[in-house]
Amino acid sequence: MEVSETASDSAMDSGRVKHRWVALIAVGAVGLTGAGFGVSLLIKSPAQAAVDSQPPAPSVITAPVEYRTLASSMVLRGTVVASQSVEITPSGGAGDGGSPTVSKLPLKMGDQVQAGRLLVEISGRPVISLQGTVPLYRDLKPGAQGSDVAQLQDSLRRLGHSTSPDVSGRFGEGTKSAVTALYKAVGYEPIPAGGAEGSAAVSAAEAQVTSAERALEDAKDALKNSEAGSGKGSAEATAPATRTAEVVNGRDPEPLRRTVKRAQEDLTTAREGLVGARAAAGPMVPSGEVTFLESFPARVQDLPVRLGGKVQGAVMTVAAGPLVVHGFVPDHQKGLIREGQKAEILSEANGATVSASVGSIAATRTTPRTDGGTQAGQPAGPVGGQGSGDGYLMTLTPGQPLEPEWTGQNVRLTVLAASTGGRVLVVPVTAVSAGADGSTAVTVLENDGRQRRVRVKPGTTGDGHLEVTPLDGGDLSEGDHVVMGIRADPAVRRSTG
Repeated sequence: MEVSETASDSAMDSGRVKHRWVALIAVGAVGLTGAGFGVSLLIKSPAQAAVDSQPPAPSVITAPVEYRTLASSMVLRGTVVASQSVEITPSGGAGDGGSPTVSKLPLKMGDQVQAGRLLVEISGRPVISLQGTVPLYRDLKPGAQGSDVAQLQDSLRRLGHSTSPDVSGRFGEGTKSAVTALYKAVGYEPIPAGGAEGSAAVSAAEAQVTSAERALEDAKDALKNSEAGSGKGSAEATAPATRTAEVVNGRDPEPLRRTVKRAQEDLTTAREGLVGARAAAGPMVPSGEVTFLESFPARVQDLPVRLGGKVQGAVMTVAAGPLVVHGFVPDHQKGLIREGQKAEILSEANGATVSASVGSIAATRTTPRTDGGTQAGQPAGPVGGQGSGDGYLMTLTPGQPLEPEWTGQNVRLTVLAASTGGRVLVVPVTAVSAGADGSTAVTVLENDGRQRRVRVKPGTTGDGHLEVTPLDGGDLSEGDHVVMGIRADPAVRRSTG
């Protein structure tokens, strides 16, 4: 029994060993199979390598054809300013020949200015604000005529100073009275026209009239006495028979009659001279003592002087008229701006927007000066990357009056450069191509993948789109897809790997 059990145990151990070797061989076979498969993934055939190195198949980029209103706009920067800015530069020197000096300064920066107000006093003489649009370019004296005189008369009447009975445009007695009243209202006496010489001319003319009146009176008395001695009236003395008797008696009154007639003529001439002298005399309005502003109230914009300072150039800048916006248009956008185009003004200070229109655009380009200003007559102001005063000056007129707090603000301007005025067919600008013959066309992608070319006429451009009109009976409708380009599709690259 013991022998048989031992033999049985040996047989069982031998079987277990065999089973272990079989299992090990199987595992090894599987491992080799996996390794071979991995190597097969890393090693490619020349044909497969060539396929993988080719670029991925392209895919077409399209965009739909739309039917809508198209508008083109441009955005700039601008500065809110008064429509009129007047520099007050007194002309002439002090009355005693000294340097002109600021002798009274009743206003300060930012103060409002009304018509008929004293702006500044220079060496004892006033500068008065009046309403008008034309600068005073000459001294206005009694007897002067012209549109500038009419403007003066209008401004005086607005202040309640009548110029009657003068006709419009003639500086007569009524205008003299009104000028005197204006100066009196601000506390000054007007300068007499011609100065001392003008007064002397009137005095001389008055003396001439007095002398002529006396000469006429004496001549009449002499004639009267002569006629009384003859016992006849002057009418009878003119008869030939009577005149013969007078001559015979040694009493010929004819020379006395001539003396009376000449004395009457001299008196008429003297009186005409006096009228002329008086017309030329009286109060005048020197060009340096009046400043015309478009509207009131105005505002002191700049005050570079102080009381007692010597006058060297402008002593004050006054802004008047409604607020407008100045901006400068770059060279490449100049052709897109025209008078009357609609625009919008945005105040970035408070977010308020105001509709506006293009009032004007300069024909010549403005360039900045080295001192930071601009060419004469042009305002300064930054414009979206263009620098101060660099470009074509554009003036925008607000659709409603801007409040005073807008003054000086740097604002955003949006100008509607063009509009289709209604719904039209539009495509992306990049979908339009030009042919060698100069024609333009779009390529439509059909549902089956085919492509067809449609010649079009381009129109308004805006917001990255272009208005198009099919030519030659071409078929182009809303919803069609036009080709914009091609791109490599990552999905295609993965599928060909």
